[in-house]
Amino acid sequence: MNTKIFLIAGTQDGRELAKILLERGFDVTASVVSDYGKKLLETCAGVKINDKPLDADELEKILRGGNFSAVVDASHPYAQNVSANAIRAAQSAKIFYVRYERAQVEVTGGKIFHVDSYESAAVKASELGKNIFITTGSRNLKTFVESPALKDCNLTVRILPTAEVLAQCETLGLSPKQIIAIQGRFSTALNVEMFKHANAEVIVTKNSGTIGGADTKLEAAEILNLPVVMIDRPKIDYPNLAATFADVLELIRNLE
Repeated sequence: MNTKIFLIAGTQDGRELAKILLERGFDVTASVVSDYGKKLLETCAGVKINDKPLDADELEKILRGGNFSAVVDASHPYAQNVSANAIRAAQSAKIFYVRYERAQVEVTGGKIFHVDSYESAAVKASELGKNIFITTGSRNLKTFVESPALKDCNLTVRILPTAEVLAQCETLGLSPKQIIAIQGRFSTALNVEMFKHANAEVIVTKNSGTIGGADTKLEAAEILNLPVVMIDRPKIDYPNLAATFADVLELIRNLE
């Protein structure tokens, strides 16, 4: 019987890893939490998809009942709660857990200000300028929009162009002028033009690696001499950590 893998696959990395695992003959169930993520995963022939959000207890039940051999956590580098739930569920179900995490972009030069939370990012950004360009995605927009520190600032948010995210922006009171709805990854030149178009004085971002476009954001900011507020990755003690797809495969093959 094929080794069964439960893959947390809310990123491009996760989708690529799903294809590789399927090609190697593994039985893969991939979990996503958005309709867009589900549609992208459906292009992976043979993958089973879970699109229901799972807390630790629900995930543990699935792992116990599905005869899985391993959990491969390829969630976003900043999805701290997702990883914490996956670790807890795997440990409770006595199933092997491995975290795949894309490499960070090396941060050198420029005006980089490191913070450890979205709340701290809002405060630091307010100290650096009035026109704030936010490139951290949609999940924490509310923190910025409702931050007392930013009440007198002009916000521009760059988000995925999905109906769900646009509706969220409307609910938060963001006007069309404040929204750039476009899917990346973006070149350095395009970042420069977008930052200039918004009259940005401060860039807020995360170190999501090259696949998340962190490198070209930093390059564009340096070209324009703009300060960058960098939200650092959460610090999690992963039981097993893989930096490449090959490392993931080697760890899983050891189970066989």
